[in-house]
Amino acid sequence: MASKAIQESQGAGLSARSYLLQSKSAISRGIIVLNNFGKNRFRPGWVEVIVGCMFSGKTEELIKQMHRAEYAKQSCQVFKPQIDARYSVDHVASHSQKQLKATPVESAHELLALVERHTQVVGIDEGQFLGPELVDVVSTLADAGKRVVIAGLDTDWRGRPFGPMPNLLAIAEVVNKQYAICMVCGEPATRTQRLVAATEDILVGSNDAYEARCRLHFDPELSVRIGSHQEHHAQA
Repeated sequence: MASKAIQESQGAGLSARSYLLQSKSAISRGIIVLNNFGKNRFRPGWVEVIVGCMFSGKTEELIKQMHRAEYAKQSCQVFKPQIDARYSVDHVASHSQKQLKATPVESAHELLALVERHTQVVGIDEGQFLGPELVDVVSTLADAGKRVVIAGLDTDWRGRPFGPMPNLLAIAEVVNKQYAICMVCGEPATRTQRLVAATEDILVGSNDAYEARCRLHFDPELSVRIGSHQEHHAQA
């Protein structure tokens, strides 16, 4: 195949050396990449991660990026974990009530099965809830030539790295760190403070259960103390 291509290029007035140099240059620029979802050629895909604490505008940023892609007439699909039905079952929604139509899924593998061949941009909200397999799914989509934009919490209510987000940050080409405002002092906030008596890792809620805090005013044991205090009063 290579020799035939070289012969054809020579017939067009190109030397074998020129043909190989041009081919190498095209590959290094990422122009020659096969899409795993079809026979079309795409520029290489990439992964974008939007992270931060609650109330930092992650979902708003995701919605903005998807709207931009749609304005550019790119084919888009948006997904969200089924567990997050705070504002809508079939939309991603920000705390300020900005919404975008989305498909709810139970797992990352279900998401992968629903991505269509012609889709160019895949948006995923609340990525922390989709488990460790999300990392491989996102890589598969990017390798297939798709732009994948994931929004999610980087740390949980105890300040620990949350779900697949740390690994997604490691493989992402683009990282967007969002900041909220600390509800105690007004400084930039990077932590999600749980305000209710609950110790489970996943507790879906909004400003009824959480607020943004800076490092100084973040108290990972607050909800534990609230629970102990309530239990003490119940026994009294």
